[in-house]
Amino acid sequence: MREHESEIKAHGAALAAIGLGDFNYARIFREETGIAFPLLIDSKREAYRAAELKNANLLHLLRCANSVARKRANAAGHHQHKLGENPFQLGASFVFGPSNVDRFAHVSETFGDNAPVSTVLAALP
Repeated sequence: MREHESEIKAHGAALAAIGLGDFNYARIFREETGIAFPLLIDSKREAYRAAELKNANLLHLLRCANSVARKRANAAGHHQHKLGENPFQLGASFVFGPSNVDRFAHVSETFGDNAPVSTVLAALP
C-alpha cells in the first residue's frame, strides 16, 4: 500500500498499519520497508482478535496460492522480513469512513491473500 499512499491521501484518506511485536520490531520494520505512515503496535493481538482475523498453520505454506503469492512478491522485489512472535497470524485490509462506517473489509485466508489495491482504492470516498 505504501506505493499508493499519495493516491489514498488524494481521496482525503489516511493510511495506517497495525503490526505484532514490540517497539524495536516496529522500528526495524519501518526502516526496512521505508513506510512513513503510522505503524501501530498490537503486541497482545487485541485488534486481531476483535476483527476476528485468522491464523495459518504449516499446511498453508504448501498451498498453491502461497507459492504464487511468494513468486509475485519476489518478482516485485519484496522479501520476508524478520518473523515476529506469531508468524502464522494472518492480516486484513480495512477502509473505515467518517461516523464509524465500515466501507470495506478483506480478511486474509492464507499467506499472500491481500486485498487488490484497486478494490481498496475503489472503497475510498
